[in-house]
Amino acid sequence: MATSSSPRLLSSFLGDRLLSASARPLLRVAAPGSRRVAYQATRTLCNLVDVLFNRGQSDKPGDNPRRLRPGKVSPRLSVPKHIQRPPYVNARQRPGLSNGPEIHDERGIERMRASGKLAAQVLKFAGTLVKPGITTDEIDKAVHQMIVDNGAYPSPLGYCGFPKSVCTSVNECICHGIPDSRPLEDGDIINIDVTVYLNGYHGDTSATFLCGDVDDKAKNLVQVTRECLDKAISICAPGVEIKQIGRTIQNHADKFKFGVVRQFVGHGVGQVFHAEPVVLHFRNSEWGRMTLNQTFTIEPMLTVGSINPVIWSDDWTAVTEDGSLSAQFEHTILITEDGAEILTQC
Repeated sequence: MATSSSPRLLSSFLGDRLLSASARPLLRVAAPGSRRVAYQATRTLCNLVDVLFNRGQSDKPGDNPRRLRPGKVSPRLSVPKHIQRPPYVNARQRPGLSNGPEIHDERGIERMRASGKLAAQVLKFAGTLVKPGITTDEIDKAVHQMIVDNGAYPSPLGYCGFPKSVCTSVNECICHGIPDSRPLEDGDIINIDVTVYLNGYHGDTSATFLCGDVDDKAKNLVQVTRECLDKAISICAPGVEIKQIGRTIQNHADKFKFGVVRQFVGHGVGQVFHAEPVVLHFRNSEWGRMTLNQTFTIEPMLTVGSINPVIWSDDWTAVTEDGSLSAQFEHTILITEDGAEILTQC
């Protein structure tokens, strides 16, 4: 079922690249100089559209000294030549959203389990690095090395020009934070988003970690976001409507008066980085049901305040409009006869 009007929807990693496709041209609705942009379209959720959400918005942090500021981004890291690259690396054309879900045979399932397990192990390792004083660039380098040492490719590297091997999103950063020279501070929270490409299959996962002495407000946000993901996974099974994921997440977030970000979504994942279905994390009336042996991500992003994102001038870093904290958790799951298997845990 298509809707006649919907907000812009982005994959949690596609950044400014993924939009709901439309049989009609997208209609941009915004007052001159407005920070908020909406799009009206008939969604088919099957193609990529190259437009930006608040492209070029200011990345100035304002008067709050705790607001994020862009740091220095080091050169792109190299990957040994013998490691298999995803098709989009060094491709002239930007990757699209695959027309159809990722449904696997036994061989594919085993490869998804292997890539998911490696992604989980890398994420667990990355979490041990989180401490005051370490830079997100140092985390990126360590993650990169572990991935290539295991014969895999860091999926974010080179995806639509993304310059790093992992996303590191600190405090008010909703997602797609580019690792840089900023050291973590006591009291920060940081989401680390890891995707690996192993033997032709992507495993995608993320978690939000606490850095040092974190206040109760931030701890509660992180805990509830994790609970939202767990509850959403618990209702997954063959034949279940995909929209139930959003309803489950929204219902739980509402109990604690946290906002659910709408502009970034989960997605099918497997041999391609981003495939159908588009998984909305808020209440919706979209069509589609889960299928046996299908793989996709669920990755809710919750906020303490505004759910509206602003994109920095790097065209990737998405921060909350009001500077309020945001947290995210993500798993890649496989739909089984008994429900759902979490592929990205160890």
